[in-house]
Amino acid sequence: MLLQPAAGALSDKIGRKPLMIGFGVLGVAFTYLIFTTLAKTDDPYVAFAIVLGALVIVTGYTSINAVVKAELFPAHIRALGVALPYALANTIFGGTAEYVALWFKKQGMESGFYWYVTAMIGVSLITYLRMRDTRAHSKILED
Repeated sequence: MLLQPAAGALSDKIGRKPLMIGFGVLGVAFTYLIFTTLAKTDDPYVAFAIVLGALVIVTGYTSINAVVKAELFPAHIRALGVALPYALANTIFGGTAEYVALWFKKQGMESGFYWYVTAMIGVSLITYLRMRDTRAHSKILED
């Protein structure tokens, strides 16, 4: 939570796209390692440090995602343009994450879920690489 304003300020200086790409790259590189290390630790302090590390990585997305979404759409369709994809993605992926995790666990492949999460971050990374930099192409400036 303390990093959110700093990451937002950084995105104002370097743009939002680099920050999101940073999240994607770090997420793909470290998600599996974070999950496997967390699953093996019994020390609450180590677990806390691992979770803090994960939160630092996720800050590259959470600190700016609302602004990025708003910058992608002109005002007359912004509510629908942001809400519909957000609702669909959260329903399809967030709503089924627990079932996917439990299915992998039931199959004796708990680490399969770690790869699933990593793959979803990879898909988001591809999206970040392909999207226009909102710093140069913000729809908010058109309002």
